[in-house]
Amino acid sequence: MNKFEGKTIFITGGTSGIGKATAKEFLDQGAKVIFTSRKQENVEKTEKELGENAKGFVSDAGKWQDIENLTSKLTNHTDQVDVLFVNAGFAGFSPVTETTQEEWDNQFNTLAKGGFFTAQKTLPLMKEGSNIIFNASIVTDMAMDGGAVYSAAKSAVKHISKSYANELKGNKIRVNSISPGPIGTNFYNEAGLPDEQKENMKEQIKQQVPMRRFGEAKEIAKTVAFLASDDASYITGHDIQVDGGMVQL
Repeated sequence: MNKFEGKTIFITGGTSGIGKATAKEFLDQGAKVIFTSRKQENVEKTEKELGENAKGFVSDAGKWQDIENLTSKLTNHTDQVDVLFVNAGFAGFSPVTETTQEEWDNQFNTLAKGGFFTAQKTLPLMKEGSNIIFNASIVTDMAMDGGAVYSAAKSAVKHISKSYANELKGNKIRVNSISPGPIGTNFYNEAGLPDEQKENMKEQIKQQVPMRRFGEAKEIAKTVAFLASDDASYITGHDIQVDGGMVQL
């Protein structure tokens, strides 16, 4: 089913994990995809993998200069964006007693500030009927050891999503967010933890999931595609938790 035939999708952080899976999902449904990555080599590799309907460029959501240049870089590839998936980000973990200002700034700059202004800079290319989906997290509804800064930044993302939904209602642009639970991506590999601690953390988290497994990136991708489709035409300002029941049960 080509629900997104003729549509252009913009995904930040689209060369791995949830972002890449979402790019594949939209491509399978007939869309053209534009994505970002912090590294040119990842852009080139992903373009080859995804095919001619996927184009990428280098942009770092945590760098203000890259955010300022976002609109001009986008217009090199398209004059219209139908769906924006604000996905770029990372998680860092440290106890509250050891968290540094640098760790705080890095996560807030990328997740909250980067997410907010990515949407702002993309809006000039979005018309009535467009959609924005922010990638939040279930950590906004629960505490995780070492995750205070990450939880705070993702909570900001969720409220930014609601604010955009409220202020863009007159433009008939729907805005929602998704909150993934534990997903089997490279998330834990980039968390800055020793291997043994990562493995212990994975096992502890898995035991908290009623479905007793990690989710798959493609399961998040399908939720993003649903929110962006006409099937969700009466949904805005909402957050969908995709977590195997971790928060609800």
